Amino acid sequence: MTHPKAQANPLMASHFLQGRRHLLAGSASAVAAAALGTWTRPAAAQVKPLPAYVSWKDANSLIVHSSSTLETRRSAFGTSLITPAEQLYIRNNLPPPDASIVADRDAWELSVEGVRNPRRFALRELKSMGLETVAMVLQCSGNGRGFFPGKPSGTPWTVGAAGCVFWSGVPVRAVIEDRGGLAAGIRHMTGTGGERLPEGLDPKSLIVERSVPIEAMTDALLAWEMNGVPISLAHGGPLRLIVPGYTGVNNIKYIRRLAFTTAETDARIMSHGYRISPPGTQGDPAQPSVQEMSVKSWINAPSPDSAAPTAGMVQIHGVAFGGLSAVRRVEVSVDGGKTWRESRFVGPDLGKYAWRQFVFAARLPAGSHRLASRATDMAGNVQPEHRLENVSGYNNTSWADHAVTVTVS
Repeated sequence: MTHPKAQANPLMASHFLQGRRHLLAGSASAVAAAALGTWTRPAAAQVKPLPAYVSWKDANSLIVHSSSTLETRRSAFGTSLITPAEQLYIRNNLPPPDASIVADRDAWELSVEGVRNPRRFALRELKSMGLETVAMVLQCSGNGRGFFPGKPSGTPWTVGAAGCVFWSGVPVRAVIEDRGGLAAGIRHMTGTGGERLPEGLDPKSLIVERSVPIEAMTDALLAWEMNGVPISLAHGGPLRLIVPGYTGVNNIKYIRRLAFTTAETDARIMSHGYRISPPGTQGDPAQPSVQEMSVKSWINAPSPDSAAPTAGMVQIHGVAFGGLSAVRRVEVSVDGGKTWRESRFVGPDLGKYAWRQFVFAARLPAGSHRLASRATDMAGNVQPEHRLENVSGYNNTSWADHAVTVTVS
């Protein structure tokens, strides 16, 4: 794979608030209202030009919702486990920092706090402290939002705000050990992004800063490579916090500060944003936070945006993952969920945080067929039939929503 060249940041300051309606209040909301447009679902075959900062990506594999939200087409996932960088989705809460930060990657600095001996590290120092690689599903919290009939505010993702990639970097636990261990009373790991914030607004209303339970640090990485090359600016380079099993927003791009804290951050993206808010309510700290992913699967082919199959034997294939628990099995239905048959896994098992490719061979006669998949993880959790209704359209794992209707000729 050719490593993408860094591109100059093309986004204007007015776009800082794009996609953040649910995070802002008061005067900040007024600014956001001016900056945001209305998203519409593009036609399946439509190919829009890519924004300049991701011009190196494959336009034919992506749906461009906005300059900061690009979705992988269902038909582009193919039958391989790893998602190439050129096809991986984009979701930015804020525009990336200036491209100059990846000109001298090793000079990027990270502040480590909440340990017995806090200090700042240059990336070149972190590279000397350890190395691990993890295959992990990266998925936007709103993946599947496009299936909600109430049309929640935000990008109408279907299945393409996800991908399975390799991350390489130093284990967070190695950094903690180097600093003499955690300080007393620590309950959370808090990451802060290095995006430049616009002036005149409360930084806490905009900053990308998220807290996860301290247990998440066990497999977390401070990563500088994705799929074997330095992480591109678009995906959080030169340094990104990787928290396997957790939704994308918790995997902090351009991480500047890693703090081990006694309480969650009070940044609005944590306190009110990315909360599972019941219909008719607004985000509130008392509501569940969008953090761990749960068991999910979907069929990639055949699908409405791929070539129509002909009558006879059809290979039905897709992907399944379990968040914090590995996938145990995937069942497939060719009659809309009335009956189920177990599929088989294909390809290597890359670990509990990666997705598994599954395939089911079925003899389909001419006509219309509703194809669905249903995954079960090692803990016994079964992918549900119905979505959990919530204001922002988060965490949609419904097998019924992700089913596809195909016409066999």
